[in-house]
Amino acid sequence: MKKIAYTFILLASMALTFTGCRETKSNSEKIEDSIEEVGDDIEEGAEEVKDEIDDAVDDN
Repeated sequence: MKKIAYTFILLASMALTFTGCRETKSNSEKIEDSIEEVGDDIEEGAEEVKDEIDDAVDDN
C-alpha cells in the first residue's frame, strides 16, 4: 500500500512540476496591442514623409 501511495505522490509531483502555466492575453489586450502598433507605424510613416519633404526643400 505504501508503494502505491508513494508512486501516486511522485507522479502527482512530477505532473505539477512539468505542467507550465502560460499567460494568455484577452481579446481586449490583443486589440490594444494592435492599435498601439498601428499608431506607431503611422508615426514612423509621418516622420519619413517629413524627412523626405525636408530633403526636397533643402535640395531646392
